[in-house]
Amino acid sequence: MEPFGLSLALIGLFVGFGLLIGVLFGFFGMGGSFLVTPALLVLGYSAKVAVGSGLAFVFGTSIIAALRHRDLGQVDYKLAGLMTVGMTAGIEVGKRAVFHLESLGLADLVIGVAYVGLLAGVGLFTLRDSLGEGDATGGEDAAAAAWVQRHQLPPTVELRGGPRVSVWIALAIAAAIGVLSGFLGVGGGFLLMPAMVYGLGVPASVAVGTDALQITVSGGFGAFVYAQANAVDVPAVTSLLAGSALGARVGSAATNLVDDDEIKGYFAAMLLAGSVAVASKKLGAAYGVAALDALSVALIFGSAVLVSGAIVYSGVKRLREGRPSPESGTDRQI
Repeated sequence: MEPFGLSLALIGLFVGFGLLIGVLFGFFGMGGSFLVTPALLVLGYSAKVAVGSGLAFVFGTSIIAALRHRDLGQVDYKLAGLMTVGMTAGIEVGKRAVFHLESLGLADLVIGVAYVGLLAGVGLFTLRDSLGEGDATGGEDAAAAAWVQRHQLPPTVELRGGPRVSVWIALAIAAAIGVLSGFLGVGGGFLLMPAMVYGLGVPASVAVGTDALQITVSGGFGAFVYAQANAVDVPAVTSLLAGSALGARVGSAATNLVDDDEIKGYFAAMLLAGSVAVASKKLGAAYGVAALDALSVALIFGSAVLVSGAIVYSGVKRLREGRPSPESGTDRQI
């Protein structure tokens, strides 16, 4: 599918999909490219355009979140600077890898397989957490942060919330996630926030706000470098952003109404569905099975509908019951 050739029906589809992703973005504090990029792959966009358009969408959505968290005082500017430097370098490496693979005719296959593994891995981790088998404050999940904080390779920096970490380790973590961001077209939100919480020991609320600010910068840079190569479908991104602007308001309002544990399982299911969707698309294309193509489309859009609907339903239900709202959504650790 070539960029800049959207039909009216496809524009409507993107606006509706953007609305659903906006709800998820407003609730989970993530840019949504972990759904946008595989959705574009499923719809037949080339890997290069899917990645570039995903990054452009991330840039647009993250601006709203960054401003909101700045007003709440939940941004660590020193950490955001380190994450931005590391991820910017990593994105360039990831972009070069995508273009090299495309020149070899391997980009669609490799990116598709990588997406399947990444979404499945994060989805299973989240599912484990939702079932109460993980502990965000101790045990295995705290081991990485303890290791990082023990290795005080100078220079070091004290982060908001107390932890002091080596600048070099923080940059290395950011660079690794940046490579994935540039390679897969994700803003890094669903990777970088857990890395800050579990890897650096940053409080979840600060991690979310810092993540939003960092994604604004790195997502903008990623979108720029892909746009220079004519690898951003502007009509698709614009349509998605139009829908997400309204959805983000709904999702943000729900953060003060819905309990984390009510949604974590759905969120994990959504990531796992995305993984299966991309796998189905690749298998369907490889073996000419139309049913697998249809399954991939149903999974990628159905998961967004399911989780967005669960968020709205839970919020409305809590309002009708008149129960006090749970703790702020900015503390959620997904």
